[in-house]
Amino acid sequence: MIKDRDLLPVQGQMAFAASSSQAIAASLKPFRRPDSVVLKAMAQRQKRIKGAVCGDPDLQGEAIGTVPGRIFGCGIKSAVRVKSIAGIDLSQKAVMDCTTAQAFKSWIRNGLKPAIGDAGGGVAEIQIAAHYACRTRNNQRGAKISEHGKGRAIDITGVRLHDGRNISVLEGWRRKGTAAILKRIHRSACGIFGTVLGPDANRFHRDHFHFDTARYRSGSYCR
Repeated sequence: MIKDRDLLPVQGQMAFAASSSQAIAASLKPFRRPDSVVLKAMAQRQKRIKGAVCGDPDLQGEAIGTVPGRIFGCGIKSAVRVKSIAGIDLSQKAVMDCTTAQAFKSWIRNGLKPAIGDAGGGVAEIQIAAHYACRTRNNQRGAKISEHGKGRAIDITGVRLHDGRNISVLEGWRRKGTAAILKRIHRSACGIFGTVLGPDANRFHRDHFHFDTARYRSGSYCR
């Protein structure tokens, strides 16, 4: 049903809106953003695009190409050195391949962030213990080449929250208040990564999580 006020010219409608207790103040045109805000947003966008690796602005770092290995079986064909993923800084730049970088991003978004939630203002930094290293598994003589030696693995000792607190794998795995969070973080990586190891796996992993993108016919190995 068309009401009388709907037939008023524009100026009349604005006057009605100003005088009516049932009307909501409105503007015919949205407020224009200041040029400085637009330019700043464009500059940030360009910076993200420029720093993107693996064709993904959420992966910030630099492409470093082929990384040769000193041991047969080591090395990365198309390596990247990553400094932040999905807006979260890494405590040190980590060398890996793009498949592992993308898996890392998926885990951060779908596992780490939901596990931490709003605690401490959320995750500010992921603490990296190890990334690419041409070595055998657990540095044991005669063992197979580690996934670290192929650029497919990352070791994480904990996370730093925005309020400055640290959640450490070594100190928090069995501590009330952090144990449940760390176990959710560990569990959420299973399936995203091919191998997920934590403090209960063996003595070599009591102070960190090991994630890698090796694939097995039987599915992910998580312990």
